[in-house]
Amino acid sequence: MDIPMAASGKPRVVICVGDVHGYMVKLQNLWHNLEKAIDPSDFSTALVIFLGDYCDRGPDTKKVIDFLISLPTRYPNQSHVFLCGNHDLAFAAFLGIVKSPSDGSDFSEGWKEFEMNEAREGWYKGEGYKDMYLQGRRWAGRMSGINHAKGTVYQGSIYDAAPTFQSYGVQHGSADLRKAVPEEHKKFLADLVWVHEEDDVSIETEGGLQSCKLIAVHAGLEKSKPVEEQLSSLKAKDTKIPKIEALSGRKNVWDIPEGLTQTSTIIVSGHHGKVHIDGLRLIIDLGGGLVNNPVAAAVLPSKKLVLDTDVVA
Repeated sequence: MDIPMAASGKPRVVICVGDVHGYMVKLQNLWHNLEKAIDPSDFSTALVIFLGDYCDRGPDTKKVIDFLISLPTRYPNQSHVFLCGNHDLAFAAFLGIVKSPSDGSDFSEGWKEFEMNEAREGWYKGEGYKDMYLQGRRWAGRMSGINHAKGTVYQGSIYDAAPTFQSYGVQHGSADLRKAVPEEHKKFLADLVWVHEEDDVSIETEGGLQSCKLIAVHAGLEKSKPVEEQLSSLKAKDTKIPKIEALSGRKNVWDIPEGLTQTSTIIVSGHHGKVHIDGLRLIIDLGGGLVNNPVAAAVLPSKKLVLDTDVVA
């Protein structure tokens, strides 16, 4: 198979940026390090895929989204893809800017499957909740105590959404957030894609440089479900499903689906709070939204990992 070449005569550079989670300084430092680590001509024309989860946990969601919105103007020769993470979907749901279910049902139909968790998670019951996608109610809910999986204290809700509210100058769980978020930010969140497919992406393998198809999705694709069925649902942003496994799953989306294991297809994700590179399965999320963890990016075709904490000459 022919290897796609950039104008420089080298394989096109693809940058996959892991979960940022509201950490503006980390994002700025990572971007600076990417500029230093990559040849200027390659960086200026790179395809940059942000793997989702721009909000929550860190203090600067508003500034992070401003930064991301600015990139196409500041770097007009780059291509930018902004995936939707589970946190971003929940944020958008609270703002009332997600699509209605494709089957014409009410969002409240999706609450039923998980209603046994409503009291424990303190789902939002304020203004507008009766017509809200489940994840929006969970996102703006009230939950306290320890998140034992992460060893952290919950910040406002199960999604740790309080810092996002505060970055827009409102208290956690306040309906005033809908007025405080600029229209430009609402459009950015509404336009986030749930999956991105890219042909002819080069990656270094044990057998040498290989040209592959790339599928980018925040958490991954379910191993046991037909791939085309999953891709169709993700492209449609189908909210009749109250919990989108491709955006929020764990073990069930870790591996490459059976339908793709015999093909040259890269699956790249964030979400999982670690970096895992195994053949054509790439998981890039070293930060996990934790204050002391770095934010990472992987650069193709080399699979080089760049961190916000790197000291680049």
